[in-house]
Amino acid sequence: MFLGSFAQKNIPCLIKTSMGNIRIELYADKAPVTVANFLKYVDHQLYDGSSFFRVCTPENEKNRMVKIQVVQGGDVPEGKEFEPIPMETTQQTGIHHLNGTLSMARDAPNTATSSFSICINDQPDLDFAGKRNPDGQGFAAFGRVTKGMKVARKIQAQKDKDQYLVNPVKIISIRRL
Repeated sequence: MFLGSFAQKNIPCLIKTSMGNIRIELYADKAPVTVANFLKYVDHQLYDGSSFFRVCTPENEKNRMVKIQVVQGGDVPEGKEFEPIPMETTQQTGIHHLNGTLSMARDAPNTATSSFSICINDQPDLDFAGKRNPDGQGFAAFGRVTKGMKVARKIQAQKDKDQYLVNPVKIISIRRL
């Protein structure tokens, strides 16, 4: 019974990319502001034709004090982004940056718009009080990959120059299931 009620709170979506599909589920009950923001882009089909454009790997993170592994996508054209959202920290939501976690990209707190990342392996330095961001607020985690981590890893393995993919991987569409 618990599993059934838990599953109803999660919103399934499908990310179709030029390298294959990634199924995700979003935790609307734990991160309602962040999930609503992501779904606004999904429902307005603004991720269609965007891309996974940035990767952090052990190789291209050599010179960073705090290293992470993620693939970043959702580069919506300038002028089509919605207003930045208030940040829901992992301390507030209880969602941690584990392998396959979806997280909103940001600069300062409360600046996230459309770009999101998928964690490759566990990334505790992206959590609240983690060391990746000097402000200690971490990043807003809001869902996870349920199928397709092989695709995410394939994206991460693409050739990059200074973390930006030489050939970004097209996001064909993201839809609710």
